[in-house]
Amino acid sequence: MLYQSSFLRVSTSPSVAAMIAALLLTLPASAAITGLERVATGLSSPMYVSHAPGDFTRLFICQKGGVIRILNLATGLINPVPFLTISDTDAGGDGGLQSMAFHPDYATNGLFYVHVTVDNGGVMIDGVTSPFSSHIREYAVSAAPDVANPAATEILSWVQPRSNHNGGWIGFSPGDVGSYLYIMSGDGGKQNDPDDNAQTLVGEPLGKVLRVDVDGDDFPGDPDRNYAVPPSNPFVSLAGDDEIWAYGLRNPWRASFDLETADLWIGDVGQSAREEIDFQASTSSGGENYAWNRREGLIAHQGGALLPGDVEPVYDYAHGPGDFTGNSVVGGYVYRGADVDLQGLYFFADTVFGNVWTFDPSDPVNTVVRINDQLVPDLGALDVPVSFGEDAASNLYIVDFLGDVFRISADTPPMPVPTLSVWGTLALAFLLISAALPLRSRASPSPNMPGMPNTGIAGGPTSVAR
Repeated sequence: MLYQSSFLRVSTSPSVAAMIAALLLTLPASAAITGLERVATGLSSPMYVSHAPGDFTRLFICQKGGVIRILNLATGLINPVPFLTISDTDAGGDGGLQSMAFHPDYATNGLFYVHVTVDNGGVMIDGVTSPFSSHIREYAVSAAPDVANPAATEILSWVQPRSNHNGGWIGFSPGDVGSYLYIMSGDGGKQNDPDDNAQTLVGEPLGKVLRVDVDGDDFPGDPDRNYAVPPSNPFVSLAGDDEIWAYGLRNPWRASFDLETADLWIGDVGQSAREEIDFQASTSSGGENYAWNRREGLIAHQGGALLPGDVEPVYDYAHGPGDFTGNSVVGGYVYRGADVDLQGLYFFADTVFGNVWTFDPSDPVNTVVRINDQLVPDLGALDVPVSFGEDAASNLYIVDFLGDVFRISADTPPMPVPTLSVWGTLALAFLLISAALPLRSRASPSPNMPGMPNTGIAGGPTSVAR
């Protein structure tokens, strides 16, 4: 039997079956991940990749030591001259050049931003000598489009008490009207966050998501603070620092905005038990408390109860080796590239054990799939995933800390031309079956007539030092 539904259960003749099979073969095949294509190698501790808005020809690669390289996507070659070298980068511990973000109007103003750690001379904080400070800086491209001006404008900075848990991701939301930069900050690195940094709302940027307007300046007399506070930030006129957008994070290692929905996804590295993926809807007005250090993933940390207003992760996983466990999460991206079968899937990974997963954001727990078997590199090996990234065409990339950048390859078959639509093909198939049957075989159509088949699901994030 070739075709069966709730309103028709018949055996067709071989000739009709052959015609239907031929028609159904014109339907587009299911697309799938076909592997990893190594697009860059020989890099020095790459940490992150990004692209300028509307620029389909280049990929920008951040290296831990403070150098930004350009990969020419047309030639497959890395430019010999770096785009930018940040000479005062301190790359000790989890420090270094963490990420970059291009101003939404980069095509006209040439501005971009970096999250980098810089030596501060060993100032004292929380009773210890600081290894460095985290800086958010603004740079501008020079007259040569592949080279930036090395002069920086400080947006803001804060002292780090330890060399781990620095967070490090920055980005602009596609849903904001203004040029609001989102900044991920870790809790300062001490086990269990005994200073309660992530829960402290006054005078403490650690363990937070900060949001600032890079087009304004509320501090004209301070050369080290060149930003405005968005008036819609949740703690404006309330008890709490105006720059805070959300809080209660341990080490938010990699985040992203869904290009279609503007939802925010955060991978937050756990301590000794759970890794988590946090979520903030695009409709949020901010102020979410992701509950560290009382909670770790979906469980209590040191007996911490879930309190009213706490926001639990949408997905978490246990520590240890295994297909669905790990030790250091790498936040990823919702796929918005050309492959229809991958549309809307969230990709994420684990640095320590190298697992890469996807899930459907509408049901993360029940749809998570490990996809390592599909991610076979054409060259080299994926060993230490530290970040994902996108190009202007929304292709996804995985950055390997050992020196490689891979593009996730997907088989997106072209639609046959000429061809019938899916509905047209099914309708014609039904008419052929009906014509070949005696009248008494035909039943009345059911209101539950099946529609087009569901799309298939193919099947991550954190710092190298926890």
